[in-house]
Amino acid sequence: MAKKGNRVQVILECTEHKNSGLSGTSRYVTTKNKRNTPDRLELKKFNPIMKKMTIHKEIK
Repeated sequence: MAKKGNRVQVILECTEHKNSGLSGTSRYVTTKNKRNTPDRLELKKFNPIMKKMTIHKEIK
């Protein structure tokens, strides 16, 4: 029987990369608990195209 839980997979996309005009995208896949964090997730992750740590926000 499968577990019933509140954890869902979310996609994080770099906000600085989108505005910079460079080609490609920096995205990460992670999970979050919907009950504990109902708002959109924001994490600092490494962007390999820009070669620095940037803010990645949850996309739909």
